[in-house]
Amino acid sequence: MSEKNVKIKTGWLFLLLAFIVLALSVGSFFVSAVLNDNPLFIVIGIVLILCFILICCGFLNLAPNQGAVLSLFGDYKGTTRQTGILWTNPFYTKKKLSLRSRNLNGEKLKVNDQVGNPIEIAAVIVWKIGDTYKASFDVESYDSFVKVQSESAVRHLANLYPYDFSENGGSTITLRGNTEEVAQALKDELQARMSKAGLEIEEARISHLAYAPEIAAAMLQRQQASAVIAARQMIVEGAVGMVEMAIEKLSEKGVVNLDEERKAAMVSNLMVVLCAEKAASPIVNAGTLYH
Repeated sequence: MSEKNVKIKTGWLFLLLAFIVLALSVGSFFVSAVLNDNPLFIVIGIVLILCFILICCGFLNLAPNQGAVLSLFGDYKGTTRQTGILWTNPFYTKKKLSLRSRNLNGEKLKVNDQVGNPIEIAAVIVWKIGDTYKASFDVESYDSFVKVQSESAVRHLANLYPYDFSENGGSTITLRGNTEEVAQALKDELQARMSKAGLEIEEARISHLAYAPEIAAAMLQRQQASAVIAARQMIVEGAVGMVEMAIEKLSEKGVVNLDEERKAAMVSNLMVVLCAEKAASPIVNAGTLYH
């Protein structure tokens, strides 16, 4: 079964009726007292008091983004999302549910990523009740259900992807480098799990991601080494292009005629200057390459 919407009556007319019944019951007791405790008016007053209590049991007040699940002796009758003061069958059981969006700030979990590295991960989830019937009758407690299932989904997500690209060269999606794709995958998995409880996942994102303390230092060194290698590769590629351009310009303008040996020496000197970490200290050669 799923949620069934029902429309119930406004409560203002019944509120007026309740005050009238209350006034009549008070009047009956007063008349009974005037007539020396006339039993007829006492019975009428008691019946009117019971009617007043019965009418009051039917009132229901709902604020915006609230719903009420109505059941009669365990039989589900429907859900109302009307707002204001309402009145329904006094024998209905009325269970109010908040339909507002809620945040779940998950705890940090220590799990292994796709390649087995221990990492710490946590997620923030925005959810709300979509189907009041399932949230009320298909799970014991939807708050606990959200907490347990979100933890399970985050653990499963961490096992699907590596922490970073360097961990698995064949992976195109990583936890650190593809935040949008990972967030969408987490949201889809959570929605599949939460649909049983009639819950809707509005947003799910990774709020904390880091290597576990025992390997954090080693992984930091590895990342630094990877960054240095990448920077060196870029420097070498740029230096080769600059040397090639310099030789071509010198040859085109006829500034100097270079044989292969002089070209090799120029290339060597330029590569040393361009790729060195510190500024080069030039040495003036007063002779030639041959003397």
